[in-house]
Amino acid sequence: MDPRLLSVAQSVDALYSLIQADPCILQKVDVLPFVHTPLHEASSTGKIDLAMELMILQPSFAKKLNKDGLSPLHLAVENQHVELAQELIKCDPTLVRIRGRGGITPLHLVAEKGDAELLTEFLFVCPESIRDANVNGETALHITVKNHRHEELEVLRGWMQRMRISDALSIEKHVLNTRDRDGNTALHLAAYKIS
Repeated sequence: MDPRLLSVAQSVDALYSLIQADPCILQKVDVLPFVHTPLHEASSTGKIDLAMELMILQPSFAKKLNKDGLSPLHLAVENQHVELAQELIKCDPTLVRIRGRGGITPLHLVAEKGDAELLTEFLFVCPESIRDANVNGETALHITVKNHRHEELEVLRGWMQRMRISDALSIEKHVLNTRDRDGNTALHLAAYKIS
């Protein structure tokens, strides 16, 4: 990242000072395929006001992956900046489905790290995200079982029951019967944990 942009990560005023000096600074960063943008930095450090200003000025930053394969929403979740994550998904609910390194989505990361309330919000704004699998074929359901996230498992179970009423075959096919690379469904993993 351009060293001048590091100063941007301090405040909204610093951002606009830099824009006054170089009106194209954000567009110059945006052309890079993998880059740690000012939005990544704001998400890492929990600076909500700056992140929201950047979402207005350069919304494409939200879908960019940094060199570690993480989006700003991944970083907000990883660093437990829940309020910032909530604000990002208000701006663009599809951010929940951004596939980062290993095909991990922010939903998968919440299922792994544990935060039942944020998991619920992600599912509410982007219900289709429950179907997403990483490169190992693991859904959020697999991940919660593997990581012993009981509260999150209850959220997913409840969500699937709600969805099952309207879309039973699809939920069963795309979530409950999804097999990971080793051929295991989430139910297989749960059974292995018990035995």
